[in-house]
Amino acid sequence: MPVSITSTLLRRDFIALAGATAASVAAPVLAQSRTLRIGSSFDDSSVEKANGNGNYRGASAYFNALNKAGGIGGARVELIKADDQFKPDMAKTNALAFQADKSVLAMLNPLGTRQTAAIMEAVQDMAVVGPNTGTAGLRKTSPPNIFWIKASYDVEVDKLIRTAVTLGMTRIGIVHPKDPLGLSVLAAFRKSMADAKLEPAVIATTPGTTSPEVQPAAQAIAKVQPQMVVMALAGVAPLFLQALRAAGGTSTIYGLSISASPANITAMGESGRGMGFALVVPSPFATKNELVRTYQLHMAASGWTDYSTPTLEGYVNARVLAEGLRRAGANITRASLINALDSITSFNMGGMTVSFGAGNRNGGNFVYVGIVGVGGRIIS
Repeated sequence: MPVSITSTLLRRDFIALAGATAASVAAPVLAQSRTLRIGSSFDDSSVEKANGNGNYRGASAYFNALNKAGGIGGARVELIKADDQFKPDMAKTNALAFQADKSVLAMLNPLGTRQTAAIMEAVQDMAVVGPNTGTAGLRKTSPPNIFWIKASYDVEVDKLIRTAVTLGMTRIGIVHPKDPLGLSVLAAFRKSMADAKLEPAVIATTPGTTSPEVQPAAQAIAKVQPQMVVMALAGVAPLFLQALRAAGGTSTIYGLSISASPANITAMGESGRGMGFALVVPSPFATKNELVRTYQLHMAASGWTDYSTPTLEGYVNARVLAEGLRRAGANITRASLINALDSITSFNMGGMTVSFGAGNRNGGNFVYVGIVGVGGRIIS
């Protein structure tokens, strides 16, 4: 069993929740500790560490603020993390450990397609909120305890292609890994291209999500020189971009949301400027947005000003989970939390709305295309 690292999160001052925390926690275990424990398994040490840590930090910022303001009915929320090293078997082991610990009410922010699939298989009696994968196939077989907040890759890909077509681009290609994530994205790409009455200019592949062997794909794309390329790569995205430019490729690159981590954008340097990304949350710098203003306030209160899309995704997921905890009533159980999350409809966080209800588990379809500007900031 992996070692779980506990991060005890302080209390929160989110005014919108302050009036909604009247319920007291009366279950025997919780009444003693006044703590609501949430598990989180993600990559904390491998290729997707930037995304995993980003989600965790954003969630922590929200729970810190929530706890500072009195928590949920006076109970502190505690987030427990376990490193799965981006390995499905370790993700499953972590999930089983959380499931065996009856004090853990739910899981938050699992990261990765195969990792989420392993957790879905292992845990079916407690809520799993905000998986960080957009693979549409998982949602089709998803059990009722999984609550999706992130828009699917199908929605992301369609948005990217429609944006490119609007800008006059018709010669469009794709690079994707040969794994479940990549095959799901490829299917979405083919459908969106067919809807736009276009044929793919080029389809290039890498061996897998974490594989650094990107040169053959880069060379294949450079040879064809499409106007735009949908990049379905995550942690190795900078390597691909460098290889593409070195091979003489000049195509405009539009990446999926998983490519838009601060580490990736920093590694891309000037080559990344002007790149587009499908984003499943507003720009973390768009302070005209109420959600973003509150997010920045809570991040800064926790001592973090490295605003990013992964941290904002984690923050949003934590807010949705907290709304479920609030609605679950005084005697919170795993079952009552699942029912409470199912009752969430039209939950507006000030610029982004999540809606479950009536058995629907796909809560969000928010996607827009952001552009990398000066200093690596993503702008609308």
